Amino acid sequence: MLRYLLHHRHDPHECGVVFAAFKGHDSPLRHRPALASCESDPRPVHSIWWAVEAASAQDALALLPYYVAARTVATPVSEVLIP
Repeated sequence: MLRYLLHHRHDPHECGVVFAAFKGHDSPLRHRPALASCESDPRPVHSIWWAVEAASAQDALALLPYYVAARTVATPVSEVLIP
């Protein structure tokens, strides 16, 4: 399994739709914490980040509802030791 950082972006008026999209999608990401700027960022674009393990970027994006995945970038990541 590889680790991916999923970075989703949406406009502030779309927050409700993004969160509601999960209700109809069976995902292990539901009911779990995620990092998000929705409640703390007054800028015109909000972000949500998830760190997930998956066999491929496509599999990582499949953890999200289509509406969310369509505007999400899956970046392969790994932990590194900072000297």
